[in-house]
Amino acid sequence: MILSILIALSFGILAGILTGLAPGIHINLVALFLFIISTTLLKFTTPIILVVFIIAMTITHTFFDFLPSIFLGAPDESTALSVLPGHSMLLEGKGYEAIRITTFGSLIGVFLILAISPFFVLVLPWFYDITKKIMFFILIGASAFLILNEEKGKKFGAFLIFMLAGIIGIFSLNFYVVKQALFPMLTGLFGASMLVGSINKKVNLPKQSLTFEKIEKKEIVKATFSSIIAAPLCSFLPGIGAAQAAVIGSQFYKIKQKTFLLMLGIIGTLVAGLNFVALYAIGKPRSGVSVIVGKLLEINLSQLILLLIIMLVSGVIATFLVLRISKKFIFFIEKINYPKLCFWILVLLCFLTIAISGGFGLLILATATSLGILTNQMGIKKMHLMGCLLLPIILFYI
Repeated sequence: MILSILIALSFGILAGILTGLAPGIHINLVALFLFIISTTLLKFTTPIILVVFIIAMTITHTFFDFLPSIFLGAPDESTALSVLPGHSMLLEGKGYEAIRITTFGSLIGVFLILAISPFFVLVLPWFYDITKKIMFFILIGASAFLILNEEKGKKFGAFLIFMLAGIIGIFSLNFYVVKQALFPMLTGLFGASMLVGSINKKVNLPKQSLTFEKIEKKEIVKATFSSIIAAPLCSFLPGIGAAQAAVIGSQFYKIKQKTFLLMLGIIGTLVAGLNFVALYAIGKPRSGVSVIVGKLLEINLSQLILLLIIMLVSGVIATFLVLRISKKFIFFIEKINYPKLCFWILVLLCFLTIAISGGFGLLILATATSLGILTNQMGIKKMHLMGCLLLPIILFYI
């Protein structure tokens, strides 16, 4: 049993590195594929082993997905906001420092999962029973807060982007001809649109430094405290992602650019872990991978403890790996033609869309990409594009 767990842990970490580094290959797709072939796999193993693989992959992914987010401009929905502070540091030659900050944040997030989980398990069922009756108003309020938090003169633009993304989401998610419609939709909104921008702007990256400055202790405290308050929102509120939680958390203090990156790292990993704790506490999956875990296994307390240990081990190992791999990643980025790399990644995403979602998926990809480009040109925060999920969910609760 222990050997099987270690093997699943190892392969899960490798899978998390792959999904983190490869634009377009998401943990949800890997988990779904695993579930599809689970009937065959369960002849040789047990559900808990498959779940260990998924947990290790998910936690590792939260460490590595900032690499393409910062260096390639191809984030997924959970790291959309990192484009702004991360790219800013990249263009200053401080890309490695940005990665160190998010990695340190993710490591803090792992330890916070262990610290928060007991309280979370006790409080969440009671809190969820109350909030589910008013979920419609909570989601409306959260969406309005984020839109009104946009810069002066851009609030109407943020509302417009939110509604247009919501319309895309409504049509995409109800367009049953398209399989896995989330893939082309989110890829277009957050990934392809950034890649097109990088190609058109002919970005030339400066020489990247491997030196870094230590973050002040008070900034670490600010980021940690804000994350503890904001991250649990993502663990039971449908459609609210880590980027939105980071914005909500940033309201408690006036934070610096690096502090915001640190908070993104903390929240991304903390949310990923608490999603599985929420599955145990209220029996409701709050993310794609937790849906698959819920189908494979009804988690009991002893299994939850094992999974928390897997999260800790995966996080510690991922910390060492991402810092080593990021140096080679930087060397690779400096030696290649950046616009050409972005172009070929865009081509890859188109092929993946056809393979996963079919020809109609390209229509969703093109539409979503166009809205993502419009958002960039308007200077609107990309988090408002999460209206593609929030608006359909709000309508569901009417």
